[in-house]
Amino acid sequence: MIQNTEQLSQVRQDALTEMNRYDCRILVCSGTGCIATGSNKIHKLFQELVKEAPGILLEFTPHEEAEHDKLVGVKKTGCQGFCELGPLVRIQKGDQVIQYVKVQPEDCRDIFEQTVLGDVILERLLYHKGEQKYVQPSEIPFIAKQTRIVLENCGKLDAESLNEYLAAGGFLALEKAMTQMTRDEVIDEIDKSGLRGRGGGGFPAGRKWKQVARQKDPIRYVVCNGDEGDPGAFMDGSVMEGDPFKLIEGMMIAAYAVKAQDGYIYVRAEYPMSVARLRHAIALLEERGLLGGRILGTDFSFHLHINRGAGAFVCGEGSALTASIEGNRGMPRVKPPRTVEKGLWERPTVLNNVETYANVPKIILQGADWYRTIGTAGSPGTKTFSLTGAIENTGLIEVPMGSTLRQIIFDIGGGLKNGATFKAVQIGGPSGGCLTEKHLDEPLDFDSVKKFNAIVGSGGMVVMDDHTCMVEVARFFMSFTQRESCGKCVPCREGTKRMLEILEKIVAGQGELEDLDKLEELASMVKTMALCGLGKSAPLPVISTLSTFRDEYVEHIVDKKCRAKACTALRRYVINPAYCKGCGKCARNCPVNAISGKVKLPYHIDPAVCIKCGACKENCAFDAIYIEA
Repeated sequence: MIQNTEQLSQVRQDALTEMNRYDCRILVCSGTGCIATGSNKIHKLFQELVKEAPGILLEFTPHEEAEHDKLVGVKKTGCQGFCELGPLVRIQKGDQVIQYVKVQPEDCRDIFEQTVLGDVILERLLYHKGEQKYVQPSEIPFIAKQTRIVLENCGKLDAESLNEYLAAGGFLALEKAMTQMTRDEVIDEIDKSGLRGRGGGGFPAGRKWKQVARQKDPIRYVVCNGDEGDPGAFMDGSVMEGDPFKLIEGMMIAAYAVKAQDGYIYVRAEYPMSVARLRHAIALLEERGLLGGRILGTDFSFHLHINRGAGAFVCGEGSALTASIEGNRGMPRVKPPRTVEKGLWERPTVLNNVETYANVPKIILQGADWYRTIGTAGSPGTKTFSLTGAIENTGLIEVPMGSTLRQIIFDIGGGLKNGATFKAVQIGGPSGGCLTEKHLDEPLDFDSVKKFNAIVGSGGMVVMDDHTCMVEVARFFMSFTQRESCGKCVPCREGTKRMLEILEKIVAGQGELEDLDKLEELASMVKTMALCGLGKSAPLPVISTLSTFRDEYVEHIVDKKCRAKACTALRRYVINPAYCKGCGKCARNCPVNAISGKVKLPYHIDPAVCIKCGACKENCAFDAIYIEA
């Protein structure tokens, strides 16, 4: 039990001493992506290999017993970022760190015997680009070009170890806030840093804390929004899985600053690992006296609770989220009053997302002036993004605010797969917009992207190449937002439904030019009149694609063509007579008998009968069937 700052300092020093005793640490990525590709099995295999090896210790023993043995740790880390190349394993020997990618169970013995016990680097498991091979993770362009604050510990520390977090300087910020700063000074430091909410709205965190602190109600709450529902987004989930103690420390600093005694972390229902690791972290902190009553011997008490989400996208909206915690249906309410005045159980509430809280400890330790040296004047600090889609290096990244799309997609992401042509990137999830080639050199921050009918949002980035149909992209995101609409307000409930109907008409080849005017009118109405922020941003994918790719909409309507060949209803399968050998295999596999011809002569597809299933193309051995755009 840690009862005061002196004991905390001693525990931290002991933890650091233990960390330094390792001769080697095997760091197995245990983020969701790597677990999906088999990292748990790899972790287990390494544990077995270490246990079986003579003269090797897996866990700490008293020094006198271990002085002649080699101490090896097998650790589960958070997301190491390079999700495309998982399972990922790092071998740490002192200051040397070796990054292995695409590790398979059959590689584990070689890694253990040659790299852990010896000094051989297995080149076949290194990341390479062309002829260049990279040993240390810090050398890989994907990682080297990032600036990590929130993700600083992910991939380096055991995500479930409080001792490792303490050894890395954990809870120094809380200690500083509670012993060297007044509550007002803590709030002022966050306010001066310019930290803006990373959940999408970009509201200044310090201003929100001030508003809660000045409320007369003595009961306040601190709530974390971990309900990350955007398709293609996994930033908050990775932080909760990979560095839960940092999130909790940030929430504790906020609670100390505004005099809150209870906090809630609202976690997306589809993140069971985040829930498990947060519960484990809370239990450890309560056991050690760092959560609960009279923390570090002061009058500050704080209790933390976990709430699993209701599986609804709308619960990411602040008032819907608090309603869900209370046990009610998650539906937005009319504002004012705002959450800072009447939030959880109608009490003043600080509500920020995971990434926002994870920035707080570093700001308290390093100061607001340091934080403002990163990013832009209006959007200081860094931003985490999840890179997905048609990009070479998918994964989790963190870059300074104001970084350009070109830097993110081409320098860090490695460009598009198979040398494809960049077309657009959907940023901000289903409530975001599309940015194109002309935006590649524009700075990405909260204010700049608004000029292009887009939002930074929580940080999801879906990269698209020239095989992507932008009308279908708009239809997909509108389908998502319409399905996830809570139905409370008419503009969102009915407006998104009508917009989806029009988009489905267009991709089916049944659209009319006047539909585009209807789309624009409906989009403007929803954006202006919807009750909550999610509703107001729902039409952004349509607005941005109509603005930038209007010619594709017109082509779908007038020419009944999809240049990306993505819209099934607009595909036309054609047999090239120059390549057709007349084998008849296509005709035999056609389920509706749309193909006719004579053996050894070119066959023909009747477009009036064809249902565009693609069976003919899949079964053609001579590549004689193509889709006509």
